Amino acid sequence: MDSPVRLIRTRRFADDRGSFCETYVEPRWAAAGVDVRFVQDNESHSVRTGTIRGIHFQRPPHAQAKLVRCVRGRILDYAVDLRRGSPTYGRHVVAELSGANGDQLFIPVGFGHAFVTLEADCIVAYKVSDYYAPDSDGGVLWSDPDLAIDWPLPPEGATLSAKDGVLPRLADFDSPFAYDGRPLDGVQGA
Repeated sequence: MDSPVRLIRTRRFADDRGSFCETYVEPRWAAAGVDVRFVQDNESHSVRTGTIRGIHFQRPPHAQAKLVRCVRGRILDYAVDLRRGSPTYGRHVVAELSGANGDQLFIPVGFGHAFVTLEADCIVAYKVSDYYAPDSDGGVLWSDPDLAIDWPLPPEGATLSAKDGVLPRLADFDSPFAYDGRPLDGVQGA
């Protein structure tokens, strides 16, 4: 059975001017397991190395699947299984995304999303399958030891928002996401 999280590798065409790539082509992405309708594009700029954004999600009825890419810089992008009843509940997968490699990570509904910047001045862009709904906004604490995420941080530690520093631990989280029968089994490449 395929893992629900997908790593999409884009093709780059380079010449003496630079490069070109298609960042989203609906039928090709659907054939690779990314068969959702995207309705909004978001972009973040992180100034410092060690900036953590997440672990975020939106609850139903505004739950979001995400297709994430790093436009400039390098990040480690994480998907955390938050589907109640999943044999891989609380486990995560990680992929390095960068402006140089052009890879994208598809994170389906039921997974928390986070990333950490590996260098300064990173730009991350992502598509989402539902609009931002503040009343559905949620997350779990990035530093929860139960998640066992080994964040690669600079000596001065993480840079994060006040909100991300006070999210609940996994043990205190009542998941609104149901397990769909597909366990998290690494990152499926496409």
